[in-house]
Amino acid sequence: MLLLRSGLALLAALLSVTCVRADDAPSRLWQQGSALFDESRLLATGGVSAVEGEGGGGLAAWSLITGYGTRDGIGLNIHETYVGLPDYQLLAPGVAIGLFDRLELSYAWQAFDSEATGAALGLGQGFTFHQNIYGAKLKLIGDAVYDQDTWLPQIAVGLQHKENDRGAVIRAVGGKGSVGTDYYVSATKLFLAESLLVDTTLRLTKANQFGILGFGGDKHDGYSAEFEGSIAYLFSRDFVLGGEFRTKPSNLGVAKEGGAFDIFAAYFLNKNLSFTMAYLNLGNIVIHDHQDGVYLSLQAGI
Repeated sequence: MLLLRSGLALLAALLSVTCVRADDAPSRLWQQGSALFDESRLLATGGVSAVEGEGGGGLAAWSLITGYGTRDGIGLNIHETYVGLPDYQLLAPGVAIGLFDRLELSYAWQAFDSEATGAALGLGQGFTFHQNIYGAKLKLIGDAVYDQDTWLPQIAVGLQHKENDRGAVIRAVGGKGSVGTDYYVSATKLFLAESLLVDTTLRLTKANQFGILGFGGDKHDGYSAEFEGSIAYLFSRDFVLGGEFRTKPSNLGVAKEGGAFDIFAAYFLNKNLSFTMAYLNLGNIVIHDHQDGVYLSLQAGI
């Protein structure tokens, strides 16, 4: 949480200074530093913050680098995500920085509340799993915005290192570990003339329910290759409607884990504030089927 608090404090300080009137100009040193936050990319091209903290959709990682910094600038954002399901709820605040439209570093903290299910399983009412997710993404080739004269998408590789604090419970349900790392490669293509974005991502993972129930299991303990896909239509420069699908491994004998999907709408008030709302379906989670509900995420940045 220290990293998240530091990111919040830094963002608040930067936003407050950028509101200073022009005739109260800051020092030359500050001007040079603040110029790095150039915000010169097109609105919505930083994506929103995915549930694991990276730039993308709600469920899927995209190759787009978070924020609006160009190759000469940087971007910084914080976000708060809430997922409400019939038998569970998830809170996931996070912070991410994009460096020169090339490298993205992110952090998300997840709190998964089992509500009454925890009592039914003998864990206690409201038993909560916590997870730290440290992410990095590197843009390799292509540019989703400027490469309109070629079919080559923007391609990036990334990883997410996840640390869960409920190792004893994870082992009790058949999980092999409470720490794991996902690796992914993502390709994103933006068709500006058609106002359409398409993304496909291949992820190597051992995670059970995104890592909330640990990594590996009694059924399978190796890495699985999983698919993530997104399609989004830009109705206007500030409103996007789309859908995503994500497959997940089924490693645990206690429950059969299936794919997840969402239908989302994102509104970009400006380059500093956006809001995402979605219908989300995660399928089975342990003893409960039909875990579908609402996904809400607020992102602020520079």
